[in-house]
Amino acid sequence: MTPPTDPHPPVLPEDIMPDAPQTIGRPLLTQSWLDLTFLHWAADPADVAHALPPGTVPDTLDGVTYVGLVAFRMHRVGWLRLPGVPYLGSFPETNVRLYSVDAHGRRGVVFCSLDASRLLPVAVGRLGFGMPYLWSRMAVRHDGDMVTYTSSRRWPGPRGARSGITVRVGEPIEEPTELEHFLTARWGMHGAFFGRPMYLPNAHPRWPLCRAELLKCDQDLVAAAGLPEPVGEPVSVLYSSGVPARFGRPARPAGIPTP
Repeated sequence: MTPPTDPHPPVLPEDIMPDAPQTIGRPLLTQSWLDLTFLHWAADPADVAHALPPGTVPDTLDGVTYVGLVAFRMHRVGWLRLPGVPYLGSFPETNVRLYSVDAHGRRGVVFCSLDASRLLPVAVGRLGFGMPYLWSRMAVRHDGDMVTYTSSRRWPGPRGARSGITVRVGEPIEEPTELEHFLTARWGMHGAFFGRPMYLPNAHPRWPLCRAELLKCDQDLVAAAGLPEPVGEPVSVLYSSGVPARFGRPARPAGIPTP
């Protein structure tokens, strides 16, 4: 007797792609990400699955997923085809993020917290889009080949949650490893909008990545985001001068209906 066929067989995750799989000709949102430092710790998928939105599971490489702490400068956020805003649209930001894949095989990022230094974008992100933005006192400073990022949370809390990161930027990476592409080349964001699953695609040039030496990491943002405290040194420390990025309309299925 032939066993029944599953009418909805699981979809394999899309390939890990260093270049954006699509162009976004009519962006919903534009911005640049500058002076980025990526810190990553390995994690058991079972330890972080609770923090992912419905319809997604932890994305893994060789059975391991990762918790990311990413500090950078947001530059000139703009809506639709309008020019980016120079002051309110430019600010330091530090994200705690996880890596996700949905039933359609789309790999993405899930943001557990987004600390930013401009109150208005924080309020718009929280109230208008349900994003976990938090208002913090922040700075990014350069001293030769060293970059320092500081953050201290103001609102809504936990007040005083902080990070202090200093890296020394090293040589450019000519051929990133599969893991380095996995951690940085993410072409969408998974989340929820008014309780409905959302996948927001993005596109940008290939990351210009550099090796980096971690000189200081004093942070409690990961634990404040409800994730297990990282143990030991990060397994990956990378730096990038940055890229311009474009976000498209939420994708269907598992997106917000669009005209």
